[in-house]
Amino acid sequence: MSQKFFYVVDHYIKFPHSEYGGLWNVIAEDDDECFDLITARDESNHWEHDYRYLRENIIEARKFTLYNGDLESQVIEEFIT
Repeated sequence: MSQKFFYVVDHYIKFPHSEYGGLWNVIAEDDDECFDLITARDESNHWEHDYRYLRENIIEARKFTLYNGDLESQVIEEFIT
């Protein structure tokens, strides 16, 4: 059983590249797994301009420790405009 975190990641790509916004709610073991889960799920390729913004947003995300490490790592919900 490994430690898991609940991430609330802002979906924001800086102007002038994009005006998209929203939130990703993700259960992951660490920042790298969170990145992999989001990029695998993001079928619209909102991040095509620069994945650096996503990494920055994950690092700055609100993270909550989950006390049930048996939860599956996954994207729980996404809200993208």
